[in-house]
Amino acid sequence: IFITQRGHAKILDFGLAQLGAPDGSEEPLTKAGTVLGTAGYMSPEQALGKTLDARADIFSFGLVLYEMATGTRLVAGVKLSVGLPRELEPIIAKCLENDRELRYQHASEIRTDLRRLKRDSDSGQMTSSEKPAATTGIAKRWKAIASAAAAVLTFLAAGYFYLHRTPKLTDKDTIVLADFTNTTGDPVFDGTLRQGLAVQLGQSPFLSLVSEQRIRKTLLLMSQPADAKLTPEIAKEICERTASAAVLDGSIASLGSQYVLGLRAKSCRTGDVLVEEQVQTAKKEDVLNALSQIASRFRTRVGESLTTVEKYSTPLAEATTPSLEALKAYSMGWKVLSSNGPPDALPFFKRATEIDPNFATAHAWLGRMYADIGEAGLSVESTVNAYRLRDRSSDQEKFFFAFSYDRVVTGNLEKARATLELWARTYPRDMRPQGFLSGGSNASLGRYEQAIEAAKRAIENEPDHAFPYSNLATNLVFRDRLAEAQIALERAAERKLDMPEYLVQRFQIAFLKADKAEMDRLAVLGEGRTGVEDWMCGQEASALAYSGHLQQARIKSLRAVALARQAGHRERAAQHEAGIAVREILFGHAPEARRSAMAAASRSNGRDVEYPAALALSLSGESSQSLRLAEDLEKRFPEDTLVRFSFMPALRALLALNHREPLKAIELLQVAAPYELGCASGSVGFVGALYPIYVRGLAYLDARKGIEASIEFQKILDHRGIVIGDPIGALAHLQIGRAFAMSGDKIKAKAAYQDFLGLWKDADPDIPVLKQAKAEYSKL
Repeated sequence: IFITQRGHAKILDFGLAQLGAPDGSEEPLTKAGTVLGTAGYMSPEQALGKTLDARADIFSFGLVLYEMATGTRLVAGVKLSVGLPRELEPIIAKCLENDRELRYQHASEIRTDLRRLKRDSDSGQMTSSEKPAATTGIAKRWKAIASAAAAVLTFLAAGYFYLHRTPKLTDKDTIVLADFTNTTGDPVFDGTLRQGLAVQLGQSPFLSLVSEQRIRKTLLLMSQPADAKLTPEIAKEICERTASAAVLDGSIASLGSQYVLGLRAKSCRTGDVLVEEQVQTAKKEDVLNALSQIASRFRTRVGESLTTVEKYSTPLAEATTPSLEALKAYSMGWKVLSSNGPPDALPFFKRATEIDPNFATAHAWLGRMYADIGEAGLSVESTVNAYRLRDRSSDQEKFFFAFSYDRVVTGNLEKARATLELWARTYPRDMRPQGFLSGGSNASLGRYEQAIEAAKRAIENEPDHAFPYSNLATNLVFRDRLAEAQIALERAAERKLDMPEYLVQRFQIAFLKADKAEMDRLAVLGEGRTGVEDWMCGQEASALAYSGHLQQARIKSLRAVALARQAGHRERAAQHEAGIAVREILFGHAPEARRSAMAAASRSNGRDVEYPAALALSLSGESSQSLRLAEDLEKRFPEDTLVRFSFMPALRALLALNHREPLKAIELLQVAAPYELGCASGSVGFVGALYPIYVRGLAYLDARKGIEASIEFQKILDHRGIVIGDPIGALAHLQIGRAFAMSGDKIKAKAAYQDFLGLWKDADPDIPVLKQAKAEYSKL
């Protein structure tokens, strides 16, 4: 600090103890064991190399203030100089407290005391402690010192706290949202206001709420019911256990005919109230608008920028519904979904849309529930409704609507993936876009590594959500990384997570490892389990058919159909029937295949029913019926990535083969090449992956190109994790044997036939394709 020729104090150099890191965090330069600074002006904690805060600067400022007042430096261990103005001495002494807890805590406090001292000196009330004659110089310059010090502190306080201001919360913090305390006696507010506040705060790219899944898991660890009421006390313990920053609790009370809404955020660590807001409304219908207002004020006060608050702050009535009753049903849907799953949650979302037909977000989640239980047609209907009403939602939910529309309705996977990537960039702390990227939006396109990385990011964002673990395991299986897939499912189990897909995935891993005992154990676990029993029966049927046990497979498949029908899932039942049709024709039973295909198509025109039905009819030579279904698919799904690049090329190629045009079939299949290793259909009854490859192999056989055919069938044998129990996985052994025989390589041909016949050593003896294989092998 220098004095200019005009007598002004000038700061020529400002030392920094912290630097802003590129990610927005603060990286301390002064750490334990290191000492940075000017020795004569260090605080005790700085000299000891301890972690510092602004109170170290206050100590240094006290030393400078003393030097300004006396003209000499203060030596350690020496008492303050006699003759300081009486009111200045305690100010400097408080700055120089060795214990920083007893020191001034903020520069603004010193500024206040100095301004008060200046006011008193101007009025002649100031006195010196001793020997006033000896301190005439001090007295003469006192007023300038006090004024200058106060001005410097004003600058330092404003500048320092602007540059180093610590928001009450940061974008790294998480918040636990407690239940509202409802003293109105009106049950419509129970759960509803908490859900509304979650939606309102969820619009923020800055804030992050602890998820319902993580709250449920923590409650169980606390020996509390998973649906326990989140009182402020319970929420505080959850906050501590999840290393969150704050608990946000609300209240609603009636005041005559009016309502008073309150909101309070408390630090989990200190218990200090960070923010407290209150608003009054004239009537019940205004409560949701009041909740929007109070949420926006809260976001600003805890540290979020005004820019993002203004940009992402759709009023709650517009983002959801103006109806408290509809919002109540919606909030119950979410509560049941997190505890019981989609089948039980579906009626509540449906009820919300019945109360308010314009409730876009409820339509969107109703569509999601239908998709999760395999009702694709109903899912499309609800998803279309949500997309039509998309202006009645928040910006964050608009991403969900756009993704769902392209994933479920148009089937345009490239557009769906682009939406997810933009969503993830805009809301980096939202697990959902990464979770969806770990699913079919990448896997159906064969981008398994990208899907695996997205699943890992989703788990990192939200380790207590079940479906990213499922997607991670699925994609690892697709890559034949079975041990890693098992680890992913074990990690989920360790966190007490569960969903129907886990049981199916464990069964598939056991099948790929030929672990019959584990398959049997898992099949028993699936019996009677809602939402998974028919699916597991379908998996058992595929496993049996893969080894040629067709009679037993039929029994299991028909059981799957019956279970789906009993549950009221017509489309799911039709998917199982369509899968039966494909299997029967591949094994040579044309009449059975035609019956099952036509039955499935009569029950549903869903995409994942029409495609396998058309496939089975084409393979059985029923070109006209197959063409009718294919044209319907092409007409209704003009943007659908799988229809355009997998389903239609395979169907057109089969129709060409039926007309003895193998070269045309090969040409028609060229368009499928970019996505042919994708996982294809998500049907419970028919996987449908790699069929363009299988049909191309058939076309090369028909064209008498054995070497080329062998290359195609080898692709199927090399990707067992994608094929799993699909019948083409078993038949590829036979087809590659035929290809080798055609190319004149009898050694490889015999080995391939032996592989197939070994796989089917206990197969039903009357299966036509088995009889053909034995006859062909005997000729070799």
